[in-house]
Amino acid sequence: MGDRLHGKRALVTGAASGIGAACARRFADEGATVTGLDLAEQPDDSACTAWVRADVADEAAVVAAVATAVDGLGGVDVLVNAAGVLSVGNAEMLEEAEWDRVLGVNLKGTWLVSKHTVPHLVAGGGGSIVNLASVEGLEGFSGQTAYNVSKGGVVLLTRNMAADYGPHGVRVNCLCPGLIETPMTSLLHDPAFVAIHEKFVEWHLLGRSGQPEEVAAAALFLASDDASFVHGAALTVDGGLTAGRRFLPLEDEQALLGGA
Repeated sequence: MGDRLHGKRALVTGAASGIGAACARRFADEGATVTGLDLAEQPDDSACTAWVRADVADEAAVVAAVATAVDGLGGVDVLVNAAGVLSVGNAEMLEEAEWDRVLGVNLKGTWLVSKHTVPHLVAGGGGSIVNLASVEGLEGFSGQTAYNVSKGGVVLLTRNMAADYGPHGVRVNCLCPGLIETPMTSLLHDPAFVAIHEKFVEWHLLGRSGQPEEVAAAALFLASDDASFVHGAALTVDGGLTAGRRFLPLEDEQALLGGA
């Protein structure tokens, strides 16, 4: 597509599917050499030139995986923390093990991979970290306690790291997607969740859910030199979800207000 990441070396977690896979494809299309890090095997259609398997919630595994990835790349310029898991349940319903699983992957995993990649970014003169948070890290959603907390933590981790590493030339930002159609969110297509899915889509002012490639395009911007003065940002990619709400469906509102 272009050369906005020409010569850049990128490490993408959660690269086996969804937003992580879309980021790997888009970055490769823009000239980057991409290594994927995931607990799963590398898919046949992966855009990554190299692959390391690791549980991002296991520090020893992350240390080894990041070292292998950086050695293979010959350094690193961009890190995308896209590994994540979904969860449902309010505070009293959640089991401790489920809380630990979700916070372990979504928040602890983002911290651990960043912790062991940052020294390489600093040593190389700087770079960019793009963390995947969520609109659910900006607003509370019923029945999503662990996920909400984990993604809110990613937003504040991003801002804290921006304060710590900006002086070293490392830009740190996060993306806050709305409803994106990925394998992780396919649960919402289950008949039991149809009403929730329809309401969630309705809240997006564009009137639709998003695609992983649309989030990857925003990640590309943050990773590229086009975002050279963007730092500590939580960029929403949410089809207008956090911008506000419509009172009525468009056609009903137009009829009520006398619009065309």
